[in-house]
Amino acid sequence: MPTAWAILTIRIVKLIVQVPCLNEADTLPDTLAGLPTTIEGIDIIETLIVDDGSDDDTSAVAENLGINHVFRHTRTLGLAQAFATGIENSLALGADIIVNTDGDNQYPAEVIPELVSPILKGEADIVIGDRQVDQSPYFSGTKKRLLGLGSWLIRTISGTEVADAPSGFRAYSKEAALRLNVLTKYSYTLETIIQAGKLGLRIESIPVKTNPPTRPSRLQNSPWHFIKAQASTIIRLYAFYEPFKTFSYIAAPFILVGVILLLRFGFFYVTGVRGIGRFTQSVTIGIGLMLVGVIIALFGLQADIASKHRILTQEVLYRLKKMDLEKANRRAKLERTNKDHEAFGPEKRFKSDKVREEN
Repeated sequence: MPTAWAILTIRIVKLIVQVPCLNEADTLPDTLAGLPTTIEGIDIIETLIVDDGSDDDTSAVAENLGINHVFRHTRTLGLAQAFATGIENSLALGADIIVNTDGDNQYPAEVIPELVSPILKGEADIVIGDRQVDQSPYFSGTKKRLLGLGSWLIRTISGTEVADAPSGFRAYSKEAALRLNVLTKYSYTLETIIQAGKLGLRIESIPVKTNPPTRPSRLQNSPWHFIKAQASTIIRLYAFYEPFKTFSYIAAPFILVGVILLLRFGFFYVTGVRGIGRFTQSVTIGIGLMLVGVIIALFGLQADIASKHRILTQEVLYRLKKMDLEKANRRAKLERTNKDHEAFGPEKRFKSDKVREEN
């Protein structure tokens, strides 16, 4: 019986843990110390650091710690852009699952296996670590209320059941990472949840206990700064994804007051109250307000039509990114095949090619 060289196609699952950093040279060793080296269902685990223009030795520390991939921004672009850089490069490196954590060692790295488990089981596209804010000893009462309010708003807008919307401890499937696009500069956390909800991606939450804080939050200088930044982000995102509803809410008061003024004029006219010019102000102002409201509503209708083009553009962008990744994967497989053929030698390569032709 002739000897045949079996050619097997094995599904390799690759996890990349990405850490956006800004001046995290002191805390990065502790953050990475607890990362798991093996996870059931995962064949390859790699780490990726995005240095967002740090002034300290964050990149050098990362390299000394043996990080697989280090990317550096020449200037500080913000957390959202650092996250987007990590996602883009993780996909390019062949990640099937991407875990995002912070460089300040806030999140417990030992629970990463639980974080990726729903994705491995096919039960979720995104998994978010719920810090159980109301039970955390590290948050003030004011911050707990603000975080709870923000999470409620995001749940309402996105149509999801996310318990802790601002949490940055997350796992993304390859499909979810391909579909999400970060447009804001302040933070990616809220935007990606709203996008995921509108795209119909499945989101799960798992409870996690955070580590003691190592430094003050860089995203929250004060409660007022936190409210202003998060509120403006939520309003912009809601207007972006629900333009007709947004403009309708703005138009409603103008139309309502205009109708009331016209009804006032109609009431006095029907009841026989007369007088030259006594109620012309109601007619003039009422019609003017109604016209303003209708014009605003028409802007909303136009914005809603434009949003449909955005959806088509997102789908085209998703397909282009997927095609680029597939092309890169084919190129990498071809390179590996060529190296294997060179390693086999001419006799073994001939035997392998012959078997392939006979089959």
